Amino acid sequence: MSTLEQHVRKHLKHNILVNLVDGGFFGLGWGFGSLGTIVPLLVARMTDSALLIGLIPAIHGVAWQLPQLFMANSVARRRIYKPMVMWITIHERVPYLGLALVALLMGTLGTRVALVLTFALILWQGLGAGFTANPWQSMVAKIIPSDWRGTFFGLQAGLANVLMSGTAIAAGFILDKVNDHWDFATCFLLTLVGMGVSFFFLGLTREPVDNEKNIPVRQSLPWRDWLAILRADRNFTAYLFVRFLSSFATMGFAFYIVYGLRRFNMDEVTAGFLTAALTITQTVANAVMGWLGDRFGHRAMMIAGSFAVAFSSLIAWWAPSIGWLYPVFILSGLANVAYWTIGMAISTEFGTEETRPTYIGLSNTLVAPATIIAPLIGGWIVDAVSFQATFMISAVGGLVIAALLYWLVRDPRPRRLADLPIK
Repeated sequence: MSTLEQHVRKHLKHNILVNLVDGGFFGLGWGFGSLGTIVPLLVARMTDSALLIGLIPAIHGVAWQLPQLFMANSVARRRIYKPMVMWITIHERVPYLGLALVALLMGTLGTRVALVLTFALILWQGLGAGFTANPWQSMVAKIIPSDWRGTFFGLQAGLANVLMSGTAIAAGFILDKVNDHWDFATCFLLTLVGMGVSFFFLGLTREPVDNEKNIPVRQSLPWRDWLAILRADRNFTAYLFVRFLSSFATMGFAFYIVYGLRRFNMDEVTAGFLTAALTITQTVANAVMGWLGDRFGHRAMMIAGSFAVAFSSLIAWWAPSIGWLYPVFILSGLANVAYWTIGMAISTEFGTEETRPTYIGLSNTLVAPATIIAPLIGGWIVDAVSFQATFMISAVGGLVIAALLYWLVRDPRPRRLADLPIK
């Protein structure tokens, strides 16, 4: 066992603990300022456009994905990732202070200016997360061994969702009981507090310096490395293709809250409970699907998530009353875990320590166009035809993704229960 591996195993429990707490408090803050529910409700006070509201999670998604490949070369040449993570992650936390100020001063700023500033802050927050993502994932892949990685991602996301579910309900009551302007401002300030505590625990991570890593003296042109990987690793290329298409399968998810508001006159408290149903589902699913993925392969979990996409969209298409939105959100939670948490775990299993940042970058940046295009198409269909048309397309897309995952993609590191020690 190398010196690096000995350090990793020695500090594994500490690193798992502090990073779980980091993720938990990040989730606590996120529940108060969710870009999937709370921010769309703020924007809904400024505009009736389903297209603009649907763009909110899309902007965050593409801003998270797009920078990762362009960070790959810089990340790959570092022997320690933590300093880079700590500096850049500030930019995914501070924008919530700006959102609090916009919400508080909306009447003074005017609707148009407040709307522009809101989208600028959403973009800043997303880019901050995007530039942080590659070094953070590389750091986690370094300090968490592969036989624990899926479980860790699942537990971290699960803990985040436990706290998020409670704060989502609290946010609903804040929006219902607190006076206008101060309601959203309070939520965003609480988001900032949660993310501040998260930042402190992230800083407690013990990452060893990798003196054994082979770093070439001369850098090749990055795009040559990218093309070489895509040509040589056909399984990874197939995975990218399916990951790209999955954004179109889930494009209906961005409109569930707006659909509830318009079709069933949903109030803010109900929106909070629906968000809680989503996050509770993701809490359980993250832990269970992460553990199962470590033992039986992550591809199977992504296939299960694709069926969840199809059933969630079909129920939304058919739903005769607001009560049916609960299974819609529950199934969308399963799908989100499969495509994001499990997708993140499987992305870290391609390549070696030297090439992993490039694989992580490729697996996110190359699918970024779909992340922004899919909700635009979904919003256009909603405005031009109906919500039901978007939901039906998503349902068909989920079934197509399940078939493609089964026929085209293999787990980069297949696992069976018998191969791993029971701990």
